[in-house]
Amino acid sequence: MSTLDDVTTLELPYKPPFDWPRLLRFFGGRATPGVEAVEDGAYRRAIEWAGESGTLSVRPHPRKRCLVASIEGPVSRHADALAAPIAKMFDLKADPKKIGAALAEDPWLAPLIGAAPGLRVPGAWSGFELVVRAIVGQQISVKGATTIIGRLVQRAGERIEGHAHENTAWRFPTPEALARADLAQIGMPGKRVAALQGFAHADANTLRAALLALPGIGPWTVEYVAMRAWRDPDAWPAWDLVLMQSICARDPSLVRPTQQLTRTDAWRPWRAYAAMHLWNEVADRAGAARGG
Repeated sequence: MSTLDDVTTLELPYKPPFDWPRLLRFFGGRATPGVEAVEDGAYRRAIEWAGESGTLSVRPHPRKRCLVASIEGPVSRHADALAAPIAKMFDLKADPKKIGAALAEDPWLAPLIGAAPGLRVPGAWSGFELVVRAIVGQQISVKGATTIIGRLVQRAGERIEGHAHENTAWRFPTPEALARADLAQIGMPGKRVAALQGFAHADANTLRAALLALPGIGPWTVEYVAMRAWRDPDAWPAWDLVLMQSICARDPSLVRPTQQLTRTDAWRPWRAYAAMHLWNEVADRAGAARGG
């Protein structure tokens, strides 16, 4: 760790290989407008910790096997405490060789592992933000969800005065602000707005059962949150359209998610990584963010 004025730099090691370009592509396609940005090969966002605020920027070290996290502003005094959540967000504790060896035993996944051996499961800075994103993203495209999330920030978020980086100069809405915001004409069906504000009111983002019990929130949302926020390496968002299509393309007899679940048992306990490889295959082919 190094400190200069109010900027602290952390070097966070990982086990190679590490596929930074694809991880950055995933974050970039889902970055919340005004809150997060992918710029010049780095991920950046405004953060708060223990009552202090500032900016987090993360990029790979040019030579070492580590990511470099630069923490700017008063929040930099909490750098030691921030190392763990940053490592969690970027999946730095994963052992890609161990995971890859297990998944490559399946002939469906072996070529995908070979093409992207350092693929990680992207995390999230905030579990609350991710649940909001997952609810908004039900049954719409990644691009469409990003557009609506940007509108939510404009309606219920808070602009950070004097923030050094214009593209990250907004705070994501708090649960209280989102619960009371006027979300009419925001581009979501009324039932989904009700589900979103019901969650914001309850802020129940710690257990699958608690989240699934909320009206308007289905299994895909819960498993997606488990995958990215709760870091469950075996989470499987079975009702994801891209995953369903990918499996059905390989075996047309597996049409329904319930049928496909039996096939995915072979990928335990790493099904979240299998999902990433299937999503990534489609994204590579399409040249865009697809799935998740």
